[in-house]
Amino acid sequence: MTRGLRVMRDGVTALALLAFLWLIAAKLNDDAATVYAGQFHAADGDSLNIGGDRMRLYGIDAPELSQTCERAGSEWACGREAKQALQALVRAADTQCRGTDRDRFDRLLVVCHAGGADLNATMVRKGMAVSYGAYGDEEARARAQKVGLWAGTFEMPRSVRDHAPRPVARGVLGLLGW
Repeated sequence: MTRGLRVMRDGVTALALLAFLWLIAAKLNDDAATVYAGQFHAADGDSLNIGGDRMRLYGIDAPELSQTCERAGSEWACGREAKQALQALVRAADTQCRGTDRDRFDRLLVVCHAGGADLNATMVRKGMAVSYGAYGDEEARARAQKVGLWAGTFEMPRSVRDHAPRPVARGVLGLLGW
């Protein structure tokens, strides 16, 4: 065998070995998805509890529980209605929620399915939540059809949270002699 062929063979072998090691490393870095099934409880329009575990629906943002919206000149409890809509969706016996990542509050970010439907997408399509990094097409459809939140006026949930008064920590009050 000539020197050129040996160098080429060794180069191909080294590349194959590197590719194999890369595949092993990529597989080891895969986070196993956490899957939940059972009796879910809607905490609000985009958060669920099951047992002691908390999860947040990925890619959507629903009105805050205490938030109100306007429709046909009247105020309505859009936050409570969003919670009720989510609770109705997760009642299906075949509901499963799956996720790998967590948010800053350590809630598992999940996509939920029941009856073959993506429940996150359904919440946005019904106008009970807005797109929050995903489900833009569903939001556009809800806006065009003027359903749910889009049938009137509302403040984006993120803005409501940003303007909500923050509770003062008890430790600070104690330091102030309160």
